[in-house]
Amino acid sequence: MDFEKKAPPLAVVVMGVSGCGKSSVGERVAAQNGMVFVEGDQLHPPGNVEKMAEGIPLTDDDRLPWLDRIGEEIRTAQETSQGLVVSCSALKRSYRDRLRQAADGRLAFVFLEGSRDLLLSRMQARQGHFMPASLLDSQLQTLEPPTGEAGVVTVAIDNALDDIVALACQRLSGMAVKGGDYHAG
Repeated sequence: MDFEKKAPPLAVVVMGVSGCGKSSVGERVAAQNGMVFVEGDQLHPPGNVEKMAEGIPLTDDDRLPWLDRIGEEIRTAQETSQGLVVSCSALKRSYRDRLRQAADGRLAFVFLEGSRDLLLSRMQARQGHFMPASLLDSQLQTLEPPTGEAGVVTVAIDNALDDIVALACQRLSGMAVKGGDYHAG
């Protein structure tokens, strides 16, 4: 079935707390499916980046302009019939609903889920990222897991990257996303 002829392609938001692998998974899902990848962190206003780098958690007021910029990216991609994968923590249901509204409902989420210990070890191992490991607990407290929300697939991150990407693509294939077929490689 060719879903692209019925509606503009869905966008995919790869979501979860810092350290879960949003960028790595998002880049691979996009590349393997002929879609564009947008690094959501690059859309943060400079003030947000400065706050996080200083170990200060963001507030809803900080996040809303950032979410709106991501929503604009999604809308633009859909208007040009371009498949899009974007990384975004999307920690609260209200944030995800804001993105769904921007996408006129044509949006899927891949929730990357892992234990605090695994997330912390990943954050401590990465270099050159503005988000300090000290903010992990704040993100975990803010997180409202998308359990039961329509259009969300959950993937555990305690596997190799190839396996995580393959599972994400397999689960997305069950949705009408860019032709209904996702390729893991």
